This record gives sequence, C-alpha cells and structure tokens, in this order.
Amino acid sequence: MKIVVTHTIPDLDAVTSVWLIKRFLQGWGEAKVEFVPAGSRKANSKLQIANSGTGDPIEKVGENEVIHVDTGLGPLDHHQTPDINVCGASLTWDFVRSKGQMFENEESSDKIQVREEAISRMINIVVDDDHFKQVFYPDPTSDRYDFMLTEILDGLKLQKPNEDNLYVEFASSCLDAILHNFENKIWAEREIKENGEQFESIFGRAIAFKTINDDVIKLSQKMGFSLVVRRDPRKGYVRIKASPAAKVDLTNIYEKLKKMDPAATWFLHVGKKMLLNGTPKNPKMKPTKLSLDAIIDVLRKR
Repeated sequence: MKIVVTHTIPDLDAVTSVWLIKRFLQGWGEAKVEFVPAGSRKANSKLQIANSGTGDPIEKVGENEVIHVDTGLGPLDHHQTPDINVCGASLTWDFVRSKGQMFENEESSDKIQVREEAISRMINIVVDDDHFKQVFYPDPTSDRYDFMLTEILDGLKLQKPNEDNLYVEFASSCLDAILHNFENKIWAEREIKENGEQFESIFGRAIAFKTINDDVIKLSQKMGFSLVVRRDPRKGYVRIKASPAAKVDLTNIYEKLKKMDPAATWFLHVGKKMLLNGTPKNPKMKPTKLSLDAIIDVLRKR
C-alpha cells in the first residue's frame, strides 16, 4: 500500500503537499492519507533524521511505501530550515517535478507548460501563506481575505473539529478548481498580449477579443482598460463590459446595436456598464450576427 503521512489538523501547506502527491506523482493517486502529531513520523519509520532534507522521500515501512510531507523532518518537511521561501508544498512540488510524467495524459506540450506554470504560481502563494506574509497584503485586515482558502479551511476546522480526512478532501477539491482558474488566467494573459485588438473607444482605452475564455474580461479591466469586448467564436455571443472605475453609460450603444441587429437578444444591465448578448445563465438568448469588427466600429472614437 502507498501512504502519504502529514500532521494532524493539516494547514494549507500540508493539504497542498498531499494534493500534489496524489494528483501528480505517478502511481500515487489512490494513496491512503494518514496523520501524525506535528513533527512526528509514522510508527516504524526508519528514516535517519541526520539525513533530513536529502535523499528519497519514498521509504519502506513494513510492506508499505510511505511519503511524509510537512512533518517528520524528512526531505519534504521544511521545519528544519529558516528559509522563508520554502515550505512543505514547495519541496513536494520540486520532488514531483523531478520524477517527470506529471501530466502523462496531456497530449499538448503547450497545455503541459501552462499547467506547470499554474501550479508553480499556486505554490508561491502557499509559501507566502505558510510564512504569514499576509501581513504585507494591502489593507491586510480587510474582510475580503477571509474568503481565501486558508481562512475557509480554518473555518471548516471550527465547524467540524478533528476530521482530518475531511479537511484534506475539501481542500483538494478546492485546489483542483483553483488550478483550473489559474490555467484560465494564464491563457487570458496570453490572449491579452498576443490576440487582443486594442483601440480607442468613445469611453477610453479599450480591447476586444474573439475567444472562448471569459477571464480576458476581468483581467483586462484589472489592467486598466475602460472597456472590454469579447465575442465567443463557438456560440457567437458578445459581451461588452466597462470598468467599474470608468465613467461609462452604454445606453446609446445598446440602442444602436438593437437597430443594427434587432433579431439578437441584447440586455443592458441596470448599471449601464454591462451590455450582454448571450450568457450561460440564459441559454434562450439569441446571439448576434454582427461581426466583432462591426461592434468595434460602433464603439470606436471618431
């Protein structure tokens, strides 16, 4: 049997380490997770602590193969080093990558590159979290940070104490979702850099895309664009969104597009900064036949 051992009441570092082993170390997907007091090792472990931080993390304990993460002062435990740029998850990620074949089912080398970058960026956040670098965040006492995974995990421990397996299962599902989100963000960053059509709109600096990735909208807004346009090449839907910080009223644009394509479904949000032609939330909406260039032309500053 394969067993991953971490400490009881696992924190984000511990659960991320377990997640990395079970998701990306070949042959360890069905490994059992066991818990020991922080700093301890599984009974009968023969690892020589004098060699901690080096060597193969996989050891034989009886008939089992065992990996300790974030506990036990072994190769995948960081508590024997003062380095604030290292944590159990970062050591585990280095180990998993050293084994190769992390994404053996991925056919595209580009997808593999994006996934590896996404995980590395996630691990950077876990390192900061494990060394309490949240104190350096802007407005660090703000309630918005209580929606972060670390705080949610802490709340779950208060709600359901002494359920270590539950914490790992819950956080692992969240990490799966976060990974998909980071991958989407990286794709959006590439789209903005390589495929975004920038233009000067009547409302200020704008950018338009023909892409299925909706993340380009919010990321472009964060980058300072006053207006973002996205056309879905598969479904034909168009989304026009203005930055909340911009002085924009899309009412006139709404009226013009309705006249140009009255058969399409156009929805102007009450805030006048969001004009939608189609949304997954309402599949009955009809996409426009207008091209992206035609819509840009309506928005372009003369």
